[in-house]
Amino acid sequence: MKQYIVLFICLSLFNILPSTAQNDDQESYIQCEDTCRHVHGIDLSHYQGEVFWENVGANSKMAYVYLKATEGSTHIDETYERNIELAHRYGLKVGSYHFFRPKTDLTKQLENFISQCRPGDQDLIPMIDIESTGGLKTDEFCDSLFKFLDLVEKAYRQKPLLYTYTNFYNKHLKGKIDDYKLMIAQYSDEKPQLADDRDYTMWQYTAKGRINGINAYVDKSRFMGRHSMREIRFKHF
Repeated sequence: MKQYIVLFICLSLFNILPSTAQNDDQESYIQCEDTCRHVHGIDLSHYQGEVFWENVGANSKMAYVYLKATEGSTHIDETYERNIELAHRYGLKVGSYHFFRPKTDLTKQLENFISQCRPGDQDLIPMIDIESTGGLKTDEFCDSLFKFLDLVEKAYRQKPLLYTYTNFYNKHLKGKIDDYKLMIAQYSDEKPQLADDRDYTMWQYTAKGRINGINAYVDKSRFMGRHSMREIRFKHF
């Protein structure tokens, strides 16, 4: 009887091991940024919950953080003020981003953003998160976006960084935002390939990153090629 029990346990372990190995492979990819030579960072919002910044700041590989400040004309991220204060305190370079709503009043969106994203608090240029056309046709969407980007540039006296996905860029923005630096999101082990082969500054490569001090998944990004943080420093006039 004992022999049958031992055999059963061995077979059970054999069946479990491949699954465990697969999970280890996935986890090792998610964490690969911690051992490569590129400059890495994260972006955060209220979705990550409470952040223990002393632990985040102790991670020497995470050099910067983009914090969600606002969305549309009225939404303010509830964790923004605390996060920006503590991110500075624990040594990260900080930037702020606004989630763009194409059908929402542009002036009110700008007012909402500048009420939170104050120049004196910024190490990195503002970032505009572009993920939706809001149901508009591409021409209408682009008209709204470009007008908003002009407002942002005039307010901060510098062009913002633009964040979007590979497919969204290829479908709606290809060849239309060449004057802007880009952070491209593509969650895979292959670098994004834009349809017009244009250069981009940063790559957000996972939405399931892990880092000490944050219990939830974290979006992680890195600079591409010879690009560096110097290119997105906030200019204080």
